Amino acid sequence: MKKTKMLKKNYEFRDVLNRGKYYSGKYIVIYIKKNRKNINLLGIAISSKLGKAVKRNYLKRIIRENYRKIEDDIKTGYSMVFLWRKNQEISQACYKNVEKDIKKIFEKAELFIEQIGKT
Repeated sequence: MKKTKMLKKNYEFRDVLNRGKYYSGKYIVIYIKKNRKNINLLGIAISSKLGKAVKRNYLKRIIRENYRKIEDDIKTGYSMVFLWRKNQEISQACYKNVEKDIKKIFEKAELFIEQIGKT
């Protein structure tokens, strides 16, 4: 099991948010930008207006775990920033809702690796 590489610096987040392509779902918005590396970089940003630290960290853990499950099926060489929609309550953030949303967005962005034998 490999460890997910994270975006940490403010300029890394800004670069993806300013130059990346925008995909949205019901709960999550993802900005995706190609990078020149052979790995995917993940960033998660949750507004402090949505709730206190416990709720924000819970939401980050849900997003990170859902990404980890499908990480091997995603094309490499991208930087991604996940944002939670401000008009959605954190109480709606159950594991299954986030999972469906992330899969739908990655299908829309055509980032899944084509599986042999899949129709």
